[in-house]
Amino acid sequence: MTFPKRFSHLPPYAFPRLRSLLDAHAPGGEPLHMTIGEPRHPFPGWVGDVMAQHAGDFGKYPPNDGTPELRVAIAGYLQRRYGVTVGDDRIIPLNGTREGLFNTLLALCPEEKRGQRPVVLIPNPFYQVYGVAALAAGAEPVYVPATAGSGFLPDYTALAPEVLDRVAVAYLCSPSNPQGAVADNGYWTSLIELAETHDFKIFADECYCEIYRDAPAPGLLQIAQAQGGDPERAVVFHSLSKRSNLPGLRSGFVAGGRQSIERVRHLRAYAGAPQPLPVQRVAEHAWADDAHVEDNRALYRRKYAVADDVFAGLPEYTPPEAGFFLWLPVADSEAAALRLWRETGVRVLPGRYFSRVVNGEDPGAGYVRVALVAAEDEVRRGLTLIRDCLYQ
Repeated sequence: MTFPKRFSHLPPYAFPRLRSLLDAHAPGGEPLHMTIGEPRHPFPGWVGDVMAQHAGDFGKYPPNDGTPELRVAIAGYLQRRYGVTVGDDRIIPLNGTREGLFNTLLALCPEEKRGQRPVVLIPNPFYQVYGVAALAAGAEPVYVPATAGSGFLPDYTALAPEVLDRVAVAYLCSPSNPQGAVADNGYWTSLIELAETHDFKIFADECYCEIYRDAPAPGLLQIAQAQGGDPERAVVFHSLSKRSNLPGLRSGFVAGGRQSIERVRHLRAYAGAPQPLPVQRVAEHAWADDAHVEDNRALYRRKYAVADDVFAGLPEYTPPEAGFFLWLPVADSEAAALRLWRETGVRVLPGRYFSRVVNGEDPGAGYVRVALVAAEDEVRRGLTLIRDCLYQ
């Protein structure tokens, strides 16, 4: 039997890979999981009531494009958060953003660019769906290092012109996963100008945009609208998983130019799975309400302060600007994760599980990712154990 080769070189996914590394060893203390970015703060109390109120709608096929009320609620959120006006015909609700980050590339990446195989730019390290989407679309993934030297954001402007001329799509996550770096106005402006010069689209993964220390991270639509550029170049992805602590709701959206969204809508009519109506009703409420988001942000700010206190004076520590991960430097990511587990029971993810080796360099090999999603006292205990085990 013949199987496709396009995915044959993918490493095992991060969490099965972590289980293979750690599970044969006994934990050195009470297990504390600081691996997965699964929010554990309480979600809004009205979620269950809204779901129950619309439970009868589980007996109906939901609209593939989302309810008009949901699209209006999302448009209202974009107006409040970024000051941008986006018609509801330029928005498609999603079953979480992973679906959109994958399928939107299939819908919008051309088969050729300037007569050659198209390129998809991907920050390295990165959210793994970006690379799989590029391979599924028949594009060449080009992994661009996002290291301390570049402010933990990829410097796409440094690529050779012959590579940039083949680019169809550039992914960017801001605030970034795993480093917590933020693309500022200047970065977005430069990237948009690069996209205009070399004729490619930008896919902005903005899932962590509501979790930040001081100032909200600027967004791609916000900067693109201010520049007056082609709206078809900017495609953004958002989620209620982090914003509202609702990862199990599987609710997000994609927004962009009318032509781009129409192509996504057309493909999704054939291959997508619309959200159940009760889920859409909950999402309508969530996107329309900001109070619970502010409460959530305050809890994360307390945990930023805990991290800053625990790692005070450590030159290895870089405070994250946003998001809910720490990206801690170590000598070897897998060795550090294994040592932590065997000596303390703290479970973290090796950075190399988020990266690819390019030109002999692996920008994730010298880091571990630590999720700050547990309760504040657990976070303090876990970070203290990490400090004492790895940095004393």
